[in-house]
Amino acid sequence: MDLDLKGKRAIVSGASRGIGLAITRTLLNEGASVGICARGQEHLDEVAAELSEYGTVFHKAVDVGDSESVKSFVDASAEALGGIDIVIVNASAATGKGPQAWVNSFNVDLMSLVNFIESTSGHLEDSEAAAVVAIATTSALEAGPITTANSYGALKAAALQHASAQAKALGPKGIRVNSVSPGPIFFEGGAWDTIKTSRPALYEGALEAAAMGKLGSAEDVANAVVFLASPAAGHITGTNLVVDGGFTNRFDF
Repeated sequence: MDLDLKGKRAIVSGASRGIGLAITRTLLNEGASVGICARGQEHLDEVAAELSEYGTVFHKAVDVGDSESVKSFVDASAEALGGIDIVIVNASAATGKGPQAWVNSFNVDLMSLVNFIESTSGHLEDSEAAAVVAIATTSALEAGPITTANSYGALKAAALQHASAQAKALGPKGIRVNSVSPGPIFFEGGAWDTIKTSRPALYEGALEAAAMGKLGSAEDVANAVVFLASPAAGHITGTNLVVDGGFTNRFDF
C-alpha cells in the first residue's frame, strides 16, 4: 500500500531511541522529511547524522516539558522543512516514585501533547493532510498484575482523553488526531530490556499475558503510527489503536 507520504513534513518528539527512532526511520523510508527532538544534544546529533542518509532530517535538543522550548522547536522545524503536515508526540517521562514523578509525567506526558497541538495547529491548518498521533500506553487502559498504579499510566490516560477531544475540536479544520497505545515493547536499552535482566519473573509474566506469546518491537508500533499519520488513514480520527499482541484483557466493539 502506498501511504502517500512522499513530500510530507513530520515532527517527532523523543526521537533519539526506541519507538520514536523507529517512527522516524519509517517516515523517512516512506519519503517524508522529519524534524526530530530529544533532550540530549550529543546523542541526538549522532542519531540525526545517521538518519540523514535516508532523507531530510532537522534536529534540535528540546525539553518537551517546557512550552517555550516546544514552540521554538515547532517554529524551527516548520522553517527548515517548509511546513508541517504530521505531528507525532512520543516523548515520555520515566516512571518514578513520589510527587516529583507526578510533576514530570504531567509536564511531559500530558502537557507536551497540549503544547505540541497548540503550537502546530496553525501550520497544520495550512496542510492538506494534517495529522497528529499521540503515543500512549496500555497502562492507561487497565490495571493488572503487570501494570502497576503510577503517574505514567494516569497521565497517559489523560492524554488519551485530550487527544480524543481534540479530534472533535480540530476535525472541522481538517486536522485528524489519533493515538496509539503500545503494550510491552522490547528494544535494546529500553525498559523491558532492563526488566528482562533485573526482574525476570515480571518479564516472563508479560510474555505469558500476551496472546501472541511475545513482546512487541519498536517497529511494530512505528508501522501503526505511520499508517494512522498518513493520508491512507484519511477518514480515521479520534481513534486509539492498541498495539500489544493481545496483552490487554479488554473487549473492543
